[in-house]
Order: sequence, then structure tokens, then C-alpha cells
Amino acid sequence: MELFCLEKDAILRAQRDPNIFCDERVLQSLLTVEDRYVPQGPYFQCVQKDIQPFMRRMVATWMLEVCEEEKCEEDVFPLAMNYLDRFLAAVPTRKCYLQLLGAVCLFLASKLKACQPLSARKLCMYTDNSITSQQLLEWELVVLSKLKWNLAAITPLDFIEHILHKLPFPEDRLALIRKHTQTFIALCATDHSFTMYPPSMIATGCVGAAVCGLQPDQSNQNVWGDNLTELLAKITHTEVDCLKSCQEQIEQLLTNSLKESQQQHQQQQEGRASNKGTQSQNLSCTPTDVRDVNL
Repeated sequence: MELFCLEKDAILRAQRDPNIFCDERVLQSLLTVEDRYVPQGPYFQCVQKDIQPFMRRMVATWMLEVCEEEKCEEDVFPLAMNYLDRFLAAVPTRKCYLQLLGAVCLFLASKLKACQPLSARKLCMYTDNSITSQQLLEWELVVLSKLKWNLAAITPLDFIEHILHKLPFPEDRLALIRKHTQTFIALCATDHSFTMYPPSMIATGCVGAAVCGLQPDQSNQNVWGDNLTELLAKITHTEVDCLKSCQEQIEQLLTNSLKESQQQHQQQQEGRASNKGTQSQNLSCTPTDVRDVNL
């Protein structure tokens, strides 16, 4: 009696099809249509009057932590941020609805990409029940209509395998580069300055930053970095100077993020020492406290 399913709790991913990555037409098709899914214009200056960049970052960080908590597939978060940015570029939105919008975007992206989509109940729980399931479902239709039901957006993750397939590295090395690149892409999605960058440029910049960061020989990094940048630019038909600028911005973003993380960790340690075991009565039970956005 061993005829029971051992795959019930496992997430099975399809193996990469080499025919897709060997056919240059697939990459060319992605490059041709990627601009359709990029917000047109800086919406903080042109559209949004009540929402500021720091609010978007707080909600993006909350969305990322929800994905990490629920162990979502890596492409759920970038896709959800694409929905959020496209919506904000088209619809003036009050800041009190920003977390609701973020939850709806996660809801939709998980339906499209996740093997086990996020439930409305769980998303409401992660907002500390500041939204209801009814609001989530109502706003789902609003977002769908504003995005014209065009949800199969192209994100930087769609370009990773096409780029890595053309790099001269062994498979074990590529696996490490892939992991670091995915982290960089998620980090870029939390920063509004990358909102209008083409997904292919973000992907190539993240791959370049990952490879250079993993180089053991720092003495030859400048020479290797230039050669790598030229190769990446050739793969995705990007201008070398633009790609260099994007990669430098990604590396600076990583540096700033690490500094902020260290400062927050230090403040938490100091707070624990001063409290001596006492807990505040007003703590949020969401992964990131975004209540300031709703005030």
C-alpha cells in the first residue's frame, strides 16, 4: 500500500527547455514587447499627489516580506510590483489605499505565477486586518480593468536564463550567479528609481553586479567588468554606457540597503536592551509596519 502521492507538498518546476534559450527569436520577442509593460513617465510628478516614493518603498518591502514568509515563487514579487507601478502611473490613488493596492497586486500575481496562490484571508491577516476580503475582491476588479486584463507582463526575471545561457561559466557557477541576480532584481523592484528602466536593462545590470560581486580576484575586476559589460550589452542590445550606469546604480542600492539593514539591526538591539524584556502595547503583527502610510 505505497501508492500514495509523495509530491503533494512539493513544488515541482518544469526543467529549462534548451530549445527556448538556443532560439534567438525568443529573446528578440521579449525585447520587442517589453516596453509595453513599463510605466510611461514619472508618475510621482505627473499623476500621484498623495503618495510619495518612501511610501511606495514601505509597501514594496512589506510585499516582499509577505512573499518570503509565504515562500512564493521568485517571480511573484516583481510581477506584483509591475502591476502596482502600472496602476499608479494611470490612476491617482490616496495613500490610505496603497497597502490595499499592494495586497491586490500580490493576489493577482500569485494567481498567475504561484503553484499555490495567496488566499484573500491570509493577505488580510498580513495587513493586520486593516483591509477586508470584500475590499480585496472589489479592488481586484478595479486593478484588472485599469490594467486592461493584460497581466502577462514581462519582468527582469524573464531575461535571466537567456543571459546566463550565453555566459562562459560552468553550471555550478551559474547557479550562484542566478541566485544573486534574483536577489538584486527583488531589491531593484523596491526602489522607484528603476520603475521606468526596461526589464532587459535591469536584468543585465543585475547579472553584471552579481558576477562582479562574486569575482574572487579583485585586482582584475575592472578589466573583467568592462569585458562582461560589453558582452551583456551585446546579448540584450543595450548601450554599454547605459548598462554601466544601471549596474553602478544597482551596486549603490545594495550598499545603501546593507547600511540601512545594519542600522536597523543596531537600533533593534539597543531597543531590546533598554526595554529589558518589556514589549510595546502597539506593535504591528504584519511583516513590516506600514501603518504610517495609512495615516
